[in-house]
Amino acid sequence: MPSAVDPGSRATDVDRLDRRLVRELQRDGRLTNVDLARRVGLSPSPCLRRVKSLEDRGYISRYAALLDPLRLGRSLRVVVMVSLTDQRQETLRAFEEAVLGVDDVIACSLIAGDADYLVTVVAANLDAYHAIFTERLGELPGVVSMRSLVTMKTVKDTHELPV
Repeated sequence: MPSAVDPGSRATDVDRLDRRLVRELQRDGRLTNVDLARRVGLSPSPCLRRVKSLEDRGYISRYAALLDPLRLGRSLRVVVMVSLTDQRQETLRAFEEAVLGVDDVIACSLIAGDADYLVTVVAANLDAYHAIFTERLGELPGVVSMRSLVTMKTVKDTHELPV
């Protein structure tokens, strides 16, 4: 298991070639080892060893398919600012455990500022979101207020990290 890393530090045990590998894999995680090796100028065996090393060291944590929300009937994205009754550990923990069970929530982050959490919800339309808002989010433990921000246009949405 990888050790904890200072989130503000830049990785020092990856070289330029490792960075090229992870950039290519971020763009297309389905690349074959042969195609990946060709793109970064390696032969397949060393390429496979480097990718395995990046996985073992925790730089590559998983592979996933990115789905099109429109094709799945989830054309509405709403960011919800959630405030809790207090910030005691048991309140935060109860909220976090409960929000994990809401399938319509695709992201949830503890934040500093006017609210306690930013929660991103995908829904078919406003009526569907209203049901999620009242029946699911509003019933989560510790919730005292919620403010919805409806996304009108997505300008940038990526999972690619700068490396």
